[in-house]
Amino acid sequence: MKKGSKIFNVLGLMLMSTLIVSCNENISNNKNDEIKIGITLYRQDDTFISSISSNLEEISKENGDNFNKNIVLEFVDAKASTINQGNQVDKFIKQDYDVICVNLVDRTAAATIIDKAKSANIPVIFFNREPVEEDMNRWDKIYYVGAQAEQSARLQADIVAEEWLSNKNYYDKNKDGKIQYVMIEGEPGHQDTLIRTEYCIKALNEMGFQLEKLADDTANWQSDQANSKMNQWIKEFGDDIEVVFSNNDVMALGAIYAINSNSNIIRKPIVVGVDGIKEAIESIKIRDMTGTVISDANAQAQAIWDIAINLANGISLEDVIGSEREKYKKIPHTKVTIDNINELSNE
Repeated sequence: MKKGSKIFNVLGLMLMSTLIVSCNENISNNKNDEIKIGITLYRQDDTFISSISSNLEEISKENGDNFNKNIVLEFVDAKASTINQGNQVDKFIKQDYDVICVNLVDRTAAATIIDKAKSANIPVIFFNREPVEEDMNRWDKIYYVGAQAEQSARLQADIVAEEWLSNKNYYDKNKDGKIQYVMIEGEPGHQDTLIRTEYCIKALNEMGFQLEKLADDTANWQSDQANSKMNQWIKEFGDDIEVVFSNNDVMALGAIYAINSNSNIIRKPIVVGVDGIKEAIESIKIRDMTGTVISDANAQAQAIWDIAINLANGISLEDVIGSEREKYKKIPHTKVTIDNINELSNE
């Protein structure tokens, strides 16, 4: 998963376009003395992807000395280009990397990457953007690390339900008993966009809530796009918006900036996001954002590291993903509201 405030400046920070991390000081030219892991990212300026990368780098530094080999991680930025990403994978293959990790630009392009890696017999770990099941079944050395998207949506629904019921007279602005909402969606075609959008509403319906959608649109995980959409909706619907669902925190923060900047909003709506980034946690503390759902970037990075290192060393994956035949490692979420934020902050 960036405008006019310190929030947007933070979200604009980028990693180096290419970062090589060596875990041991003594670098050998002998391939048998090193493990090379290539990581291609759809966009390094994506806040959550940047967090996974930073955590992965830190895990590598902390654990590299546990091996009698030099561990090399190379991060490259595809800059949202499928062509760039294909060329980066080609480079990793040509340079005989041990494992390739891919944060897909386009999840429908996974088959091409898989076939290239299969021909070179180099395992691939996809993360954050899940290939379709058919592609995951193309080879037995394909893995996926991500989050439990449906759970995140259902936890969003729990946050909305709890807040709505705690102060229905405030949030039900037109007193019709329905939740009038807008939905800010992530990138079209991304599995988390599809699942989060569907199941937060489905979960509330299952709880017995009636909802009325005022508007929905994509903002591609971007804060500035969400800010623009929210400003449009405020002009159209004014104070009738009772809940803002956002597929991630970055877009939720963009919506909040629009809400706080607009005099047409008399009573602030419920706003929920996903990811649990630092800026979202701070927004909850000052009661701008109602709640978020932590998507554990560190746990995902740890899973990527564990699978990659085990594959490179020929070690069983049973302790990492449950069995040698399993291909998926999906990390659970945790919901965050003002009620538990201090407890989570102290962990």
